[in-house]
Amino acid sequence: MNCLLVYPESPNTFWSFRHALKFLALKASFPPLGLLTVSTMLPGTWVKRLVDMNIRELRDADIDWADVVFISAMSIQCESADSVIARCQAMGKRIVAGGPHFTTNPHMYSHVDHLVLNEAELTLPEFLRDFEEGHASHCYTSKRWADAESIPVPDWSLISMKEYSSMNLQYSRGCPFDCEFCDITVLLGREPRTKSRHQIIAELDALLEAGWKGPLFFVDDNFIGNRRKLKNDILPAITEWMEQHRRPFFLNTEASINLADDEELLRLMVHAGFEAVFIGIETPHENSLIECGKSQNRHRDLVESVRVIQRAGIEVQGGFILGFDEDPPAIFDRLTTFIQETGIVTAMVGLLNAPTGTRLHARMQAEGRLLHSFSGNNMDAAMNFVPRMDKQHLIEGYHAVLEALYTPKHYYARVHRFLSEFNPEKKAVYINGRYIFALLRSMLLLGIIGPERSHYWRLFFWSLVRKPQLFPLAILFAIYGFHFRKVAEEAMR
Repeated sequence: MNCLLVYPESPNTFWSFRHALKFLALKASFPPLGLLTVSTMLPGTWVKRLVDMNIRELRDADIDWADVVFISAMSIQCESADSVIARCQAMGKRIVAGGPHFTTNPHMYSHVDHLVLNEAELTLPEFLRDFEEGHASHCYTSKRWADAESIPVPDWSLISMKEYSSMNLQYSRGCPFDCEFCDITVLLGREPRTKSRHQIIAELDALLEAGWKGPLFFVDDNFIGNRRKLKNDILPAITEWMEQHRRPFFLNTEASINLADDEELLRLMVHAGFEAVFIGIETPHENSLIECGKSQNRHRDLVESVRVIQRAGIEVQGGFILGFDEDPPAIFDRLTTFIQETGIVTAMVGLLNAPTGTRLHARMQAEGRLLHSFSGNNMDAAMNFVPRMDKQHLIEGYHAVLEALYTPKHYYARVHRFLSEFNPEKKAVYINGRYIFALLRSMLLLGIIGPERSHYWRLFFWSLVRKPQLFPLAILFAIYGFHFRKVAEEAMR
């Protein structure tokens, strides 16, 4: 059986880093971890190929070769996914679809041959059995949660690692919190399910054996969902492995703000090699946090929480939302001030949306405010429900925030503020041709041609003289700033 695994193209967004990747001559940030994991669960007699459409185009010859086509997608990839499905059907190919987008929107895909939804560890084996016996059904789903210890090591042989800026690894599924706007608990539940230390070490070994050195993103929606296991088992194992192998990876992940409350956990993460963490801060307005059920962010000094994590040696990247019913008219200035004051360089600000299956989606539907499906793009300046604030005022305020955060003057001021206060543990540095190319390209495009050239050179020489150990990070932030500004300009247009 010739099996083609297809990962649809993602549009240019804040998290695509597409404008930044050009400085490294790379095409995508991460490989499709879900499909690489599914690949190892398919019969060993099948011949498998993977086409990541963020790396190269899907050719008719690829489709023609296949007996069956597997496709997985997130909501933001729906347009590309629909195009792939149409092409495959026109060529008479059987299609198997799964992943977050299809799991939350199965009603949109009655025309697809087979939907293998929810977690593949539960639904894929049943489908494969029926498929090989010749009587596969249209839809396979489950209300149970998979045992994380049943998740296999991804099949890294299907990709060319040199096309990506980072590799990824999943330690846990699920989040103990239940924010109104978030669909994580819908897809993966509220009780964190975690892999064993032996699984994590096996995946680190597999990545190193495949030739990877550099950034490694733990894609957990909340890495610290089970803090006791992390502190007693997982982080000591990662630290030992990293030291034995001369620290080949730079680790980053996602976590909740209560990471700031656990000094021991912070110390262990730093020692293990974690350098950055994305946190959903959402808003500095307490009533908006109450509205969306963001209990972990309430009753705390959010500015100080961010600084605690950054003083420990971990960069905080933040997600922020505008458009809550409780947002006051002054929220735009308050949010801008908060981000500038905390020095959060990678600050993604989007408008509130209601993904299918969330409590927010149900509330908007009950209130007659729901408009259409969520696109998955948090920065397309669109909302899929009618906001309480005047829509024109909201859009104008949102544009003002983007302008204030991503114009060179304000962005570079934030970078300076962060770097001047940031003193991480000394890490191993890997220099290769791509990094040198990125430096030279930044000197040309940002230091000579770009509107940020005066800010760029001030940061360049300041970091080289005052914080030489952070010079590579300073250049990386300059490149990020170029991407953020381009994406913000597209959103405002």
